[in-house]
Amino acid sequence: MSKTRVAIIGSGNIGTDLMIKIMRLSNILEMGAFVGIDPDSDGLKRAARMGVATTAEGVEGLIKLREFADISIVFDATSAGAHKRHDALLRQHGKRVIDLTPAAIGPYTVPPVNGDANLDAANVNMVTCGGQATIPIVAAVARVTKVHYGEIVASIASKSAGPGTRANIDEFTETTSRAIVEVGGASRGKAIIVLNPAEPPLIMRDTVYCLANDADREAIRRSIEDMVAEVQTYVPGYRLKQAVQFEAIGDNNPLHIPEMADLGETRFTGLKVTVLLEVEGAAHYLPAYAGNLDIMTSAALRTAEKMAVRMLKKEAA
Repeated sequence: MSKTRVAIIGSGNIGTDLMIKIMRLSNILEMGAFVGIDPDSDGLKRAARMGVATTAEGVEGLIKLREFADISIVFDATSAGAHKRHDALLRQHGKRVIDLTPAAIGPYTVPPVNGDANLDAANVNMVTCGGQATIPIVAAVARVTKVHYGEIVASIASKSAGPGTRANIDEFTETTSRAIVEVGGASRGKAIIVLNPAEPPLIMRDTVYCLANDADREAIRRSIEDMVAEVQTYVPGYRLKQAVQFEAIGDNNPLHIPEMADLGETRFTGLKVTVLLEVEGAAHYLPAYAGNLDIMTSAALRTAEKMAVRMLKKEAA
């Protein structure tokens, strides 16, 4: 089977790690171009050494490259603001776009939850690192019982948060919160991110809280463990840090949740499910502690491969 040629916009940590993953791991995709705006960036220099066409003139430079005509899918690993302009230009040329920023122009995509639902979309959004790590867990609970409220706390090493991540903190919380609802299946979602300055840097940790209707706890546990195993097929360092925790919330001591006021559900009784996760990166380019970036690039790679197979089957039909 011929490989599908792709380009990556963004020569920082995420873009560079994604490029190396494609070149090392994929039997479906091949690099067509690597794009940045800083000619001295390590990513662009590394791409050139690896024989990939490069440009430091941004998306306009990509369009000028002779390789551009053969590229089918473009990954955008820049910023939410820049992505809006990139998407508009790329759509004019009929390119499919996978968005690794929180811009959320296209539908939210989390591979083990709705990975096959958006393969025909012109633009798909990979939510955020916290979303990729935690939304599968919310969805795992939601397929067993109703989740009224899902809250996630993503703690990442400060060293793994580059300028793009730091510039998009507000977009991170808003995008992840919406995706907890739209993809995870909760009635309301909330996201918090913590940049941990500890030295040596700590591996990404995620905590997921679900307030749900009481249900078979063993069924919930199995659903979560099955979902963790599914994520591990493309992020081997994704794992439960300890056993799933359950707490019954009775009428004698209900929880009060201001965020649920517009849904009329501020007084909660039922089951609280707590899941503690750890995400260790594969260290293809980034350090192993940067699981937050690794899970984004791994999810984007999985989505692009599925999209490429779908495109090839449609062409052959």
